[in-house]
Amino acid sequence: MPLMRPLDPAFPIDRQIALETGPVVLVNVFTLDAEDEQGFLTTWQDDAAFMKRQPGFISTQLHRAVGDSPTYLNYAVWESNAHFRAAFTHPEFRAKIAAYPASAVASPHLFQKVAVPGICVA
Repeated sequence: MPLMRPLDPAFPIDRQIALETGPVVLVNVFTLDAEDEQGFLTTWQDDAAFMKRQPGFISTQLHRAVGDSPTYLNYAVWESNAHFRAAFTHPEFRAKIAAYPASAVASPHLFQKVAVPGICVA
């Protein structure tokens, strides 16, 4: 299982998933050793395929940092925090994340859209 390092240590993912809100966007930054990239991609693909089949899942996208940095950013959109919580705590998913390379460090955090007049809508 990848080490979990919260983006905001004062409010880690375990506290975030308890809230009743939605829709939510999961942003997860992964850091890992370069030699573990292929193993990471294989495992991420498997866990993303599981999430894609879960109720409330809308979409996901994986990004790789430019250059030589083996850093990845994933974001996934969910209809509600309850849907995300059910998938994230599902025993099958918990078993899948154990397959991530030992060097992988995950920093998951949940977000909601914000309206900024004249720029973006919520």
